[in-house]
Amino acid sequence: MIFEQFSQGNSLLHRTDTRVKLVSATALTLVLALTKSYQVASYGLVLATLLVFMARLNLKSVLLRLAVVNSFTIFLWLTLPLTYPGQAIATLGPLGISDAGVHMALLITLKTNGIVLLCIALLATSNIADIGHSLNRLHFPEKLCLLLLFSYRYVFLIHQEFQRLVRAARLRCFRPATNMHTYRTYGYLFGMTLVNSWHRAERVNQAMTLRGFHGRFYSLNEKSCSRSDLVFVVAMIFVAAGLGSFELLVL
Repeated sequence: MIFEQFSQGNSLLHRTDTRVKLVSATALTLVLALTKSYQVASYGLVLATLLVFMARLNLKSVLLRLAVVNSFTIFLWLTLPLTYPGQAIATLGPLGISDAGVHMALLITLKTNGIVLLCIALLATSNIADIGHSLNRLHFPEKLCLLLLFSYRYVFLIHQEFQRLVRAARLRCFRPATNMHTYRTYGYLFGMTLVNSWHRAERVNQAMTLRGFHGRFYSLNEKSCSRSDLVFVVAMIFVAAGLGSFELLVL
């Protein structure tokens, strides 16, 4: 499947059980998301960077994803220092740059990059099918797990169906412009995509029912947690608890 670029590999994190990585990622990202301390956010970013190196991922691809994420944090740096209340540390024309705004933008940047790197190292090293089945084995609601697996499987097919309709419209000399004909045509395209998706869902449901599907997927890749998996998850939870305790001490 596409968008699973990091799921293939032979590193420790690729061999670690997906349930272990889910629990570790949840604990660490929760601490990073709630922290108000620069130290904790910095330590989390360092830990996430180490995990990325442990996963032996393509650094160029990782940096490209970080660039996409940081394209949004740039807007925070452009707005928060000028609009956040606090003591002015410099002036930019009639506007003052507040220290609280700079600190807030820096904290958000550290937390954002740390969480993204954690998710890449711990979650992107497994494929979506394994994540869905692991969530089910962690006793998440079965319908939500099926919704995740079906959504990932068919969202690309729906996109392909829409592209097929757009290609057919272009073959009929459709050229998008800023007029009512374009808006009406795109409305028809979206409508036909929904209709075709409904028909496809009906056919898939009938085919799966004929094959005995009764609301449960079985994975051929199920395995029990090894000793190294247990050591890993205990270590990650211990680190998360340590960061949380440090947060309470410094605040």
